[in-house]
This record gives sequence, C-alpha cells and structure tokens, in this order.
Amino acid sequence: MAHNQVEHLAQRKHFATYWSIEAVNLALEKGDVFKAMFRVNAHNRVEAYCKIDGLPVDVLISGFYSQNRAVEGDIVAIKVDPFSLWTKMKGSVEASPEKQLLHSTNDTFNGQDLIRPANFELDHTTASSPNEGREVVSLVEKLCTLITSFPSKRPTGRVVAIIETSPRRNSIVGFLRIKNWLSKKTKLPSSSPKHEHIQLIPTDPKFPKMIVPVKNLPNTITKRLDDCDLTLETDLIAAQIVEWSEEYDSPFAHVHHVFGRAGEVESQIGAILFQNSINSSDFTPEVMSCIPHLSWRIPEDELKHRRDLRNLCTFTIDPATASDLDDALSVEKLPNGVYRVGVHIADVSYFVPPHTPLDLEAQIRSTSVYLQKKKLPMLPPVLSDNLSSLSPGVERLAFSIIWDINLDGVVLDRWIGRTVIKSCCKLSYEQAQDILDGISNLYHPPIVITSVNNLYEISKVLKEKRFKDGALSLESPKIMFLFDKNGIPYDCVLSGRSKSNFLVEEFMLLANTTAAEVITRAYPSNALLRKHPEPKLSKLKDLETFCYKHGLHLNTSTSGQLHQSLENIRHELKDDSVLFHVLMSYATRPMQLATYFCSGDLTDGGEDWGHYALAVPLYTHFTSPLRRYPDIIVHRTLAATIEAEEMLKKNGGKLFERCFTGLVFEKVESFHVQKALLDAGMKYSVPGTQLLADVATHCNERKLASRYVKDATDRLYMWLLLRNKDVFLSEARVLGLGPKFMSIYVTKLAMERRIYYDEVEGLSAEWLDATSTLVLNYYPNNRSHNKKGSSNKFKTVEEVAMVSIPYNTEMEMESEEEVDAAFGDMGISDSVVVPVFFPLVLHILSTIPVALHPIGGDDGPIDIGARLYMSSYFS
Repeated sequence: MAHNQVEHLAQRKHFATYWSIEAVNLALEKGDVFKAMFRVNAHNRVEAYCKIDGLPVDVLISGFYSQNRAVEGDIVAIKVDPFSLWTKMKGSVEASPEKQLLHSTNDTFNGQDLIRPANFELDHTTASSPNEGREVVSLVEKLCTLITSFPSKRPTGRVVAIIETSPRRNSIVGFLRIKNWLSKKTKLPSSSPKHEHIQLIPTDPKFPKMIVPVKNLPNTITKRLDDCDLTLETDLIAAQIVEWSEEYDSPFAHVHHVFGRAGEVESQIGAILFQNSINSSDFTPEVMSCIPHLSWRIPEDELKHRRDLRNLCTFTIDPATASDLDDALSVEKLPNGVYRVGVHIADVSYFVPPHTPLDLEAQIRSTSVYLQKKKLPMLPPVLSDNLSSLSPGVERLAFSIIWDINLDGVVLDRWIGRTVIKSCCKLSYEQAQDILDGISNLYHPPIVITSVNNLYEISKVLKEKRFKDGALSLESPKIMFLFDKNGIPYDCVLSGRSKSNFLVEEFMLLANTTAAEVITRAYPSNALLRKHPEPKLSKLKDLETFCYKHGLHLNTSTSGQLHQSLENIRHELKDDSVLFHVLMSYATRPMQLATYFCSGDLTDGGEDWGHYALAVPLYTHFTSPLRRYPDIIVHRTLAATIEAEEMLKKNGGKLFERCFTGLVFEKVESFHVQKALLDAGMKYSVPGTQLLADVATHCNERKLASRYVKDATDRLYMWLLLRNKDVFLSEARVLGLGPKFMSIYVTKLAMERRIYYDEVEGLSAEWLDATSTLVLNYYPNNRSHNKKGSSNKFKTVEEVAMVSIPYNTEMEMESEEEVDAAFGDMGISDSVVVPVFFPLVLHILSTIPVALHPIGGDDGPIDIGARLYMSSYFS
C-alpha cells in the first residue's frame, strides 16, 4: 500500500471513516442519506455541490472535512445537515433568523489541520415507516418545504461514503514540483521520509495536490531526477489517484508518463485527450476486419428490400471540410401544392452489426471528437468517410423519413423506411447560403437551386410553428480561429449561423422528433430517448432579478414565454447588441444539460421525458449515426419497428399497415403484436431496459467528455493566439461585482473572465454594499490602502491592471500601423480601445477596457487572464 511508504508522516486521522456498504444501502432505503454526483467549484475547491433529485437547489458540501476525500465526478452518499447548519444563499439579501455558518470561510487546509464544525454530528430525525420508498419522498418533501420557506438559505451536507469512484481519478494531468524535492534532497539525510515522495499539482483546480512516491516513478523520470533535470518541472505529467486514506490530507498518485513540455500544442492536446479519456489510437485489425473492402457495392438482394430513390434529387449540406456526410435532403412539389420532403440518413447500422468488435468499439468511443485541426472518429474512416458517407455520384444505403407538408407546416402524411439513394450534389453551408442569396447559381443544377429555396421556405414555416408551440433558442456568437500553414492560429473572428444552417437544422429536428415518437410507440420500455430538464429554479430567479433591475421584462413561466421575452428584449436592445449577448450569457446559466435515457428506466409515466428547449414531449438522436452511437441504436430500433409492421401486415392485412410509423396510432396489446415486436427486436438486437440504461449513461459521459475537449482546445488555441500578440485589448461588460473580484464579459471574444483586486499593492478597493458599487483607486508604493488583517501577500498592480502613462500612449498613437501594433490586429474588430483613469467607479453592466494575456504554459496550467486597462500619471 502506498501509505506504508510514508507511514510515519501520518499523525492522526484527517477525515471521518466511511460508512460500510451495508450501512449506506440501509440509509439510502430509509432516506437518511442521498446518492448524488460530487461537483467541485473550480474557483474555490473548498466548495462542492451535489444535486438531489426533487430539490430545487443543490446541496453545498463546504470544507475539506465535510467533503471527506471525494473528488470531482465521484458518486457519493451525502447526509444533509440539520437546518441550523444551513448557510446563506450566495447573492441573497434576505435576512435569516438563524445564525449562518459558512464552513468554507472557517475551514483551513494547510496539510496539518482542519477546523471542524463543533456540532457536526447533529442529526435530523427520520421517520421509521415501513414504506421505504415513501420515506425518501417524505424527506425530500420536507427539505423542499424548508427551502421554499427560507429561500435565502442553502442546504448543506457531508459525504459519508463514496459509492462509485470518478473516472477522472484515472486521468490526472499535472506538474511535478521537483525543485522543492531537490532542495530537500541536499539538506536532509537520504533516510528522511520527506525524501520518499514528490508533490504533484493538478492542472485542474478542482483536484487536490497529490503525493507521488518516488520509488514508483517511471525509470525515465527517475533518471531525470538523478540528473537534477529542472526541465522536468515544466513537463505535463499523466497520473492517477491510487489511494486516499483518512490518515492523510492528500491522496497518493501513480505517474504513468510524460506528455512533453507544457505550452506546446502536441503536449497540450495529448494531455487534454488523456484527461477526458479519449481514445485517439488507431482501430485494431479485429475492428477493421468487420468492414467491407472499398470496392464493395450494394448487393442486388439488398436492393430488393429497399425503396429505390436513386433517381430522386438528393443532396447534402455540410461544413466545407466535412468528409463524413450523415444526412441528405430532398423535396418535391406535388400537384396539390403539398411538398414531399425527405431526410435521408446514412444507414450505418447495416455496416455495424450488433455484438461485433466494430460495434463494441463504436459503443466504447460513443462519439466522434472534433478538435480544431483534427477529427477522432467513432468509426474507421473507411466506413465513416467512404462506404457509409452520402458522397455525391455514388449509390448509398440510407434510412429515410419522408413527409408530406402543406404550406402551413402541417405534416399530412409520412413514410419511414430503408432506401438506396444517389446524392447529386455536395453543398457547403456557404454554397447553400449563396443559393439563398441568389449568388453563384450558375455553378449548381437548376433543380438543386429550386430545391434549396423550397426547403428554406418550408423550414421558415416549420421554425415559426415550432416557436409558437413553445420552443426556446439561446443563440450566441462563437469564436472561429484562422490558422496558418503550420496549424498555429493567427487570428479569430466572431461567427454566427446563417440561414442555410437553420434550414438543415429544422429538418433534422423534425426527423429526430419523428423517430422518437415511432420507437416509443413500438418499444415503450426500450426506446433510447433524449430529455432536457427544466432550468434550475434558483438561477432562473437570478435571471429574472437581473432583468428587472435593468428595466427589462422577462417571463420565465415556460420555455415559449422565455423565448418570446428574449426576442422582445432583443428588439429593445437593437442598439446595444453587446448587452443582449451579456443577457444571453446569463440566460444559459439556469439551463441543465440534455441527456440520453432509456424509456423503461424512468417510471414517471413520461412526465420528465420531454425536451424543455424544443418544447416536445419526446426527442431522440437519429440523424448522425456516423459520429454518435445512440443514433445507431435508434436506427436498429426503427428497423425492428418496421420489421414488426411488415410481419403484422402479412398476417393482418391493411389493418396493421404503418401501425407504428404512420401519423395515426392506436395502441394494440394483442399476443400477435407483442410477438412480432419481440421477434423483430431480437433480430435487430434492440437492447433490454437495463442494458440500454447503461448504454445511455456511458454515452452521456462520453458526450460530456467531448464537450470538455472542445472547450479545452478552444482555450488552448486562444492561449496560443494571445501568446503571439504583444497585447490584446477589448471592451468588457461587468457581469458581477463584489469586494474581492469582478466577473466580466469580454466583448470581442464572447467569453467570461474574472479580475481579482483584493490585496493588491497600492490598489484601494472600496465596496459599497448598499448600492453594489465598487470604487478602485491607485496609490503607488502605498500599502496602507490595503485591508487590515490581510495576509500581507500582496499582488502587484501589474497582475490586475495594465497601467499606461497618458503622455506615452498619445505619443505611440501616431500612425495606423502603430495603433495596430499596440492594440493587436485582430480580425474581430478594428475599433481602438482606450484606457480609463483612476479612480474607477463601477456598477453592474459598466463598460470597461481590459487587456487579455496568456497565463501559464511551462510554469502552470494554461488559461486566459484579464486585466483592467488603465491610465495614470503616477509612474
């Protein structure tokens, strides 16, 4: 065991002993404890939160003793504290009659001591009803009543056991602090226990510092230590947590390998992929053996079982660089004025039989991962970019949904089935947009031009109808990087979506909604669906309060009312688009993540199955099987549904024609219907409820990991861009203010940052709580303006503000070239940002100039820092 190597360092228990599995299970059944995921505040690791189903607010786990060795992503058992220990809700101004205890300000963690709440062992009473399920509900109801009655109080709790360890424990990225170790090595005898381990600092602030036993380090690292190689401290290290016993204030970690020097693209990308458990290796020969050769052609026997649409004008609209073409569109105008619209999706399930090595690999990967300059595919490229991709001019297998839609956007009829198509054209979004704008029409066949325009007109009607039915859109600008020939970003632009993007999106949404409806009819306990819960109530109230304070009316009663309110505000703020983008940033905060689930895994009768943003009762993913594994499952379930229909039609005639896939559905539970569904389900390997629930959980985890990868790579490329700039200036809006830091929205980059101004040498920060006003003033070389009782570890003013002398600034601005050199020649804006003077008086939504700069690299985790851009006559 790792702790035996430094056993003499352990003096006493730092944490409470975990409850036994039996005790936890019994307590869960009685409702004494709750099972939840442990989430850490990245800005303050002392704070962690757990979401309990049924509670409108998360439970705060404050202080390292209460967190009891849990780390980000662990599934834990938590015991909610008595009401007297609940803390004040952040941002709340409502007075509370009870004494507030905020553990996060009382607990200290210095490797030696932990201050524990004196009445930590106080317990709340639970009833001993034999109805255990009702007991849990009863406790949740009691907690809800308390939260509703005292909205200014947040429930707190403590971790009593870890039920399931987080996968993140196995993918720690960090830096070894070898300078301290080398220093101790020269001063202490070789037998000293402090010689036996090195500290590892994770790059993710959500994780604690770790202890690495020197004797377990890889040989390559040991040799560099023996050589006193100080460059090792600038390398990114891959590690995993192996143990954290109650006697130690830090976990023990095992180091796997070195990625390379921090700040270099390949090292950083490798670390990001490892941190999120992304498989970037090549596909094995066993997997590749499941795929036909490139010379493969559609068998004649297969054509007999499909509707032949090769003569139909179908085409794809995708990003210009896309090679995995999942979806194609078609449209025909019928004699009665009705449009027949088709969505044709690559029939990937034909090439990925269940339970094969290819299927298992796709399930494990679950999703393709898109980096800025690279794609890590879920399926081998020979399949995703060739045999299954709906490339123009070649016959391809497809799964099609075809609707008859009138000019009011009403679906009059539909057909669903397997087809063979031959795309006539590959359009990029830009080319499709040119068609809609009447540009470059000579380069495309007239039928394609007509089809694109017809599809757009139909999509507008569908979109309008969708929002009338209560859908919500939270569109905001995105950053797009421009790269040089070496793959290094040299510029970036703010990018929005065009009409051609919305055209495609509308029909994909309709296809996904249709597929969800059909598979739920046929397999009500075995449908893989996607739900989007309602927003978090407390954060939604914060959004309402924010709007009210700034004279904006916001109705959050439903998703539709919220959307309409935001559209009205967009019109009100047409002359202040930045403020509207700030508001949209606020509006995303209450939103919860959409997740996959198995219909049979939820027993609420469909009450929580809906998709809040889309305002539909059922939704799934059907349209991207080349890059999402859930879509393959949905394709198989649809294939089984169609197969069951064909069986029933043979035996029962027209009575069962399109009994599941048609517009009208009458539930029939006869033996023949159930047998047909069972036989078809077995043929296409429709997963059972428990297996499907497990697949959904895994797909959720992998989808979230791919999102983290995208965010991390975006941050990396922004960091690289800023590293190559002398300075980058932008205006920013103040989102939040307090006595220690402000949150800002950087206009040019559409991102949020924080600026900390407490304990800065020469900087006075006066916080006026009554008016939520901050006054910053600058007194160079004068510490008397810092708070009494501070730590005396002052930051320099350069860490908080880029201060220029007005005379020098004026002299530098003599030519356009010098302006560009000073302010950064960024493609996103040509405007000049000028500094402001001290004293600086700030309120919420104040506009301020800021200077952005890269943080970290070879001396720590990479990040984007922001400073005030100020002017002062003081030197």
